[in-house]
Amino acid sequence: MDAQSYGSKNDRAQSETQHDLPRLLDRAARSAGLNRSEWHIQPKGDEQLAVLPASGDEPRLVDDYFRHLASELRHYNGQRTPAARMRLRAAVHHGLVELADNGFAGTAVVVTARLLNSRPLYDALAGHPMADLAVVLSDEVFRSVVAGGHTTLLPSDFSRVTVKEKEYESAAWLTVPTIGAPAANEEARDSSPRPAGGTSVHNDNHAQQLSVTNMTGSVDARGAVFGFGNASA
Repeated sequence: MDAQSYGSKNDRAQSETQHDLPRLLDRAARSAGLNRSEWHIQPKGDEQLAVLPASGDEPRLVDDYFRHLASELRHYNGQRTPAARMRLRAAVHHGLVELADNGFAGTAVVVTARLLNSRPLYDALAGHPMADLAVVLSDEVFRSVVAGGHTTLLPSDFSRVTVKEKEYESAAWLTVPTIGAPAANEEARDSSPRPAGGTSVHNDNHAQQLSVTNMTGSVDARGAVFGFGNASA
């Protein structure tokens, strides 16, 4: 997890971000039924790297946690000026991780860092200025958790992108929780994955594939979360 445009803020605003970020993440985790006290967390100013235990909570993380985090950010930013907003990029990958003397070691950590710093993830926030959160899943996480049917999310909620960062290059799957799949390039439209068993994942990557609910009259949705999460791991 990393805060967008942190370096452009003054000292006081940076301090506020560092104070508020872990609290927002904690509240989202509690709302999703996750216990962050069981996570190994490496803080780094405006960034956090969290290693979760192998507890089967990955579907809940991908589904409920980010949905609640988007809600927390919406409420938080609604009380601040545009310059004081907190906008987050998030990346999820899975694999073996070792606790090392100066943090975490392992290919999974490197892949997560490459995903987090990828151009498509930056572009997702830049292209949707009203969004507070953009999430990218590694191809492995997407196939096993989303395409595998273990969440309330659909493959069409994501756009397939190619991440090229330093020595790393791979397909990944991008979503903006408040809008779904952001627009993707034409190359991505012809590259839907085929999970084991021969089942195709259909994803036309059209940004206009949104589910819109029209309401009439006054609606007080402060602090509300719309939708149903995955209650079981």
